[in-house]
Amino acid sequence: MENSNNIWYVTILLSAVAGYCDTVTFVAANSMFSAHVTGNFIVFAYQIINGSDPQAWIKLLSFPVFVAAVITGGQIGAEAGKRYRLLFIEGILLLISGIFAISAKFYSIAYWSVHFTAMMVVFAMGLQNAFGKLYAKETYGPTTMMTGNVTQASLDLGSLLFSLFKNTVSLGALKNQTITIAGFLGGCLTGALMAKNFGLPVLIAPGLLLIICYLSTTRQAARQLQ
Repeated sequence: MENSNNIWYVTILLSAVAGYCDTVTFVAANSMFSAHVTGNFIVFAYQIINGSDPQAWIKLLSFPVFVAAVITGGQIGAEAGKRYRLLFIEGILLLISGIFAISAKFYSIAYWSVHFTAMMVVFAMGLQNAFGKLYAKETYGPTTMMTGNVTQASLDLGSLLFSLFKNTVSLGALKNQTITIAGFLGGCLTGALMAKNFGLPVLIAPGLLLIICYLSTTRQAARQLQ
């Protein structure tokens, strides 16, 4: 990840991880959004008016957890040379979340363990959001919220169509947005399938992926300096 030319790689990796985690917690943690935390307000309101979940208030807890994560990420990521440390910590948190979910299932821990696991993922996604804001040029766009990317892609598509496909700037921007959106969608589909069959323990996968990518690229950077 330390190579500045790997924007494509970092973008699709983080987009896929965010889509995966957001869907896993929604499917396996009682409709909890871990990346799109403001979506939990809608789920909370729906569950309250329908009386479908007496513990719907827990959805609101995701907001302060997310805020705390972003504040923490801002402090950790303040040192530019250590920017990818945020993603390494995110990977550790996701790995711990998956391991905790396995332990909770094995030892039949109380219902709260599902929510605790989800909050760890919310914190991890908060770190990724902080990374995106602090180092916006490291990716083609936000990797955890796709509405802005779809809006930009639509604007670029419009410019491309009305210029009769002569606007090369819009074409390049559209390609970049497509990578981000496709990565997120792929993560969502994979996360839904995995969560439906195996539950929250599947959070181990993106955690390991982030850790392995961080360690391998850090090793590469160290070799280049030798």
